[in-house]
Amino acid sequence: MTLIALSATYGAGGSVVGPELADRLGVPFVDRAIPTKVAETLDVPLVHALEHDENVGSLFERMLKHFAPLSGAYVSGTASEALLGTDVYCEATERVICEHAEAGEGVILGRASAYVLRDRPHVLRVRLDGPEEARLDQAMRIQGIDRDTAAERMRQTDRARDAYVRHFYGADPRDTSVFHLLVDSTAIGLGACTDLIARASEARNNG
Repeated sequence: MTLIALSATYGAGGSVVGPELADRLGVPFVDRAIPTKVAETLDVPLVHALEHDENVGSLFERMLKHFAPLSGAYVSGTASEALLGTDVYCEATERVICEHAEAGEGVILGRASAYVLRDRPHVLRVRLDGPEEARLDQAMRIQGIDRDTAAERMRQTDRARDAYVRHFYGADPRDTSVFHLLVDSTAIGLGACTDLIARASEARNNG
């Protein structure tokens, strides 16, 4: 049984390592299939599911300024309505992730899957990260964009994902204890990261 929950900060190369890892292990790469399945489950257009998808993060970026400074327990006006809608999409996303987990094989990228599946002992939970400047440089290479564009995308994406984890799972995104393996994918080549995770998965399955 090979099931990996792969988390990656912006520029850490999750979009490269994820599919390569799945191909290496001969298992499905679960990424865009998630919002597609969520749209089918909720019977809504795919574009609506994508707007609420954690890997896109645009909704949370718009909502961050509406969160209460400390507890986040009270949100007012249209932000509250948006949050309620996001709750529905989050629950649907969790169901889809759990369905894939029941199937037993795959590489699931993002969507806080490490938190959703943290109580399932057969899941290998991995995080790709690295220093901000190094992630910026890597994002520029992977996406073919300039530094200002990469810096803005990093700001939006990392803040949105942090907000998602804090709000829905009550977890500190800086706490890496939920992960079995933490890799600086800016210091180790992405191909080597793929090899490392694959070997860790194989060792875990054989252990």
